[in-house]
Amino acid sequence: MTIHFSNGRSAGIGTTVGLACLVAVVCTSVPEPTKAQTVRSRPTQNALAGAQVFGSEGCSRCHAINGLGGTEGPDLAQYPRNRTFYDLAAAMWNHGPSMVERMSEIGIERPRLNTRETGDLIAFLYALDYFDPAGDKERGRQIFAEKHCIICHQVGGVGGVVGPVLDGRSQLVAPIQIAAAMWNHGPAMSDAMRTRGISRPQFSQVELNDMITYLKGDAETFPDGPLYVVPGLVGDGRDVFSENGCHGCHSVQGSGGNLAPDLAERGAHRSLLAFAAAMWNKAPGMIRAMEQKGISIPQLRPEEMADLVGYLYSIKYFAQAGDRDRGRRRVQDKGCLNCHSLNGRGVGNAGDIAEMRGLETPAAVIAALWNHTLRGGDAAGSAFSWPMLRSDEMADLVTFLQAQGSNP
Repeated sequence: MTIHFSNGRSAGIGTTVGLACLVAVVCTSVPEPTKAQTVRSRPTQNALAGAQVFGSEGCSRCHAINGLGGTEGPDLAQYPRNRTFYDLAAAMWNHGPSMVERMSEIGIERPRLNTRETGDLIAFLYALDYFDPAGDKERGRQIFAEKHCIICHQVGGVGGVVGPVLDGRSQLVAPIQIAAAMWNHGPAMSDAMRTRGISRPQFSQVELNDMITYLKGDAETFPDGPLYVVPGLVGDGRDVFSENGCHGCHSVQGSGGNLAPDLAERGAHRSLLAFAAAMWNKAPGMIRAMEQKGISIPQLRPEEMADLVGYLYSIKYFAQAGDRDRGRRRVQDKGCLNCHSLNGRGVGNAGDIAEMRGLETPAAVIAALWNHTLRGGDAAGSAFSWPMLRSDEMADLVTFLQAQGSNP
């Protein structure tokens, strides 16, 4: 999900990115954007489009994103990391009746979501912690000196001239561009540090964030060329991972090399700056391994880095594999057959689950379940007990319903 912002034109970007400010607000502070270029391809689930759903369907009237939005419900950017698709889907289901009731009380029309809107909305919620909030500028100034960056680089006219000037007007204005530059120029920087007897520094995510905030300074202009502010394209990132030999050392969910950790097991759900810090810290070892295996050290363009990060970030998205047989048991254990029937068995008259259609994807199932909460919520006044689902139970239920709903 890569968006390109080109400098040099004054035309507004339009409604889509305007509503997507909830994504950008978690990232850098970007001035009035200019005309957007075309996205290379339409991803299956689009976080940017999900931001539009979040605004247009009234979610922002009750929920905030890092303080921007309503206060009726919790700030959705404050949830822990490593939320999978099914974590978010379970949360939507479990809180569905109370959300519907509160919307009715404050006069918000209860939204119905189609498959595309549901998938995009969950992708948006998943991507909320992709970006880091601004760091501490003064602490970043100290880190720039403590890590000896100032020996080779200049900021505000102070520092060395071995490397490029790193004032806020430099090309390094977006985290993904910084990650690409740190990777591409890492070997040369390591050589320069070794020549000068400087220990190669390690960066934590927080340290790198503070230092980038310092380097940005108070710049109000941006360089020519694209600025990447939302997650990259997962499919293209998978190609970058394969074509550049990453799979020669790393595996993903058991597929690939075994010289380095499996990136799915390591929980690759990282923000951009966490990814950039990890790439820098581990670069010497990765480069040595590539040289030993005869793999050329790739140079990555910012858009390729964005796609690679997007792919690695997405590994945990559908991390929980559901089980159809367990899903069938969930239907019984959670009381679904009090309202529904299954192959003619059950006491309810709300429709036979086996005859449901149009549930070919997980997003289609979640859309149906969300829209179902609108009716279920209306019934929640008497003896009706709304079943609560853990994320693993949701994965099982979705797998079962998906199998039912995709039958001819």
